[in-house]
This record gives sequence, structure tokens and C-alpha cells, in this order.
Amino acid sequence: MDVVIPCYNYAHFLPACVRSVLDQPGVDVRVLVIDDTSSDNTPEVMAELMAADKRVEGYRHEVNKGHIATYNEGLLDWASADYTVLLSADDLLAPGALQRAAEVFEQNPEVGMVYGRVVYYSDHDALPRVTQLPTTSRVWRGEDWIENRFRSSRNVISSPEVVVRTKIQQKVGGYRSDLPHAGDLEMWLRIAAVSDIGYVSGKPGAYYRVHENSMMRTTFKSVFADLEQRRDVFDLVLEQNPSLPARLKTLAHKAIAGDALWRAVRLHDRDQLDGTEQELLDFARETYPRLEELPEYKALQRRKKFSPRFLNRTQLFLAPHALKRAKLWIGTQRWKWRGEW
Repeated sequence: MDVVIPCYNYAHFLPACVRSVLDQPGVDVRVLVIDDTSSDNTPEVMAELMAADKRVEGYRHEVNKGHIATYNEGLLDWASADYTVLLSADDLLAPGALQRAAEVFEQNPEVGMVYGRVVYYSDHDALPRVTQLPTTSRVWRGEDWIENRFRSSRNVISSPEVVVRTKIQQKVGGYRSDLPHAGDLEMWLRIAAVSDIGYVSGKPGAYYRVHENSMMRTTFKSVFADLEQRRDVFDLVLEQNPSLPARLKTLAHKAIAGDALWRAVRLHDRDQLDGTEQELLDFARETYPRLEELPEYKALQRRKKFSPRFLNRTQLFLAPHALKRAKLWIGTQRWKWRGEW
């Protein structure tokens, strides 16, 4: 297993991240740390890690290249083992994750990517205790996995829980610089277009750290960036894979439009109208012109009969929100235990 760890000002996270890789049982690992011109003490920490274990390699960019170029350097220019992992320096692999993924690959030669359960935790907390269930795995045909993603329009993968067959990664190429927010989703779909997809349930595959400086909280926090780039990704995948059914575009656009409308509904209920609601409505109509068919559109029209302040005070539509939350909870549980939404 080759593990690429891009690092930018994450020196304080780097030792634990690298250790989570080196301690993996049952597999031979190599680690490459790429310092993208950090301003903290990443060079010193990286040097200490390299001196302590010959399995760790690393180098520093002369100028900052950004995360996409850094990813692609490691994945395309360095990785040569059978399987490859891209792991952010602020995340951790779970014990045994790589061995479990390797077993799925070995048993299923057509599988090009395996992912597992991911556990989110706060920067200030210890690793959370998780329910330990028996490990099981499943495999989807690539086209079936793609259709599931179009139907929900959701990215069910966070990133650190993914292991890719290196020859498949080399075949599909690197991450796209024009999709900084949804490039990972596009990558998973690109891999699924040429291979089957595996999932390991039960024990976690990785721990995803949520903190104030993570890209989830900083660079990529725009609502419209998420919606627009998700739409762009699904359109791009269809354009690049003409053999996929054309109806998938309608599935994805309908789901994304519904997502935008529900965000507008929430703004009404919270008395937070600032023009964003109309932008969301315009985006939804551009994405799926037959808005009147969508339950989220009907919910928005019902709310427009009342003032946002009244809705916020009375919580008039509390029951529909409870139903929506219940559906989201069910979807979350499916994602947590089955790897799909």
C-alpha cells in the first residue's frame, strides 16, 4: 500500500496521521508526505518522521501549488504499489482498515475502489467510541453505484476511507483543478465508470477530523459552490460517458434542485431572508425547470403565505421538519452502515 499525505500547515496533526498508517497490520506500507510550502514547522516534523522510519518519504515544494496539484503528484508520479490511499494530514486511518480493503480487492479483481465507514470527530475531542459490528463487505457493479449517486445527488464518501487500485488510478488520471469543491465526487464516479466499487461495513475505515481550519469549514463552505459543482460533476460524468443512460441527468438535477429549495425553506422558517432565498429558487429552476412537481417547491409556497418572523416564532411547520429530519436520519444510517444514501 502506498499512502500519499499532502500537508499544508498541519505539522501538529502530521505525526498522528503518519502513525495511523505505519501501525496498519497485515499490509506493507510506504508513506509520502508532500509539504506544500507550509509556514509552520512541517519541514522539521517531516524530517523527524523520515529519520524515525525508513518507510516514510517526503519533500517540500519550493512554491505553493495547491491541493489538487499536490494530490496528483503523489498519486500519479510516486505511487507504485498495488493500492493507493490519499490521506489528508489532519485525518487518521482506523486500525486494520487497509487490510480489510486489501481483502476485498483480492477477492474481487474487478473492484477498482474500496471505501469504508468514516467517523467524524472534533478537533478538541478524543477519538469517539464507535459501535463495533462484525466486518462485512459488498460490491456494486460500477454502473449501479453511479446510478445510486445520481439518484441521491449526494457524495457518500468523505475521502480518507478510500483505497484505490493503483492501476485504475493511473488509468483514470488525476483530480481536476476546475472542480476544487467536488473533485472528489467526480473522481469516485470516474473510477466507477471503469470498475466495480467495494464497501467494508462494521469497523471504521477512517477518522475525519472537523476543525476550524479544515477545508470543510473554510475554502469550501459556500452553499452555492456545493450545489453548482455537484451539478457540474454529474453533467460532466454523463458527457464523458455517453453509454450511461440519459435519464440519469434528470435524476441528479431533480435531487439537486430539491436540495436548493429545501435550503430556501429553512431560511423562511428561521427568519433569515437576505436575498439568498431567491437565488436558491433561481438556481433550482435553472437546474430543474419543472419545479412545481417537487414537494420542496410546494413547501416553499406554503411558507410564503406567512411572514418569516411568524414562522420562526410559532414553528408552524414543525411536523414537516420532523418528518424531513427522520428521512435524513434514515439516509444517514444507511450511509453509516451500508455505504449508500
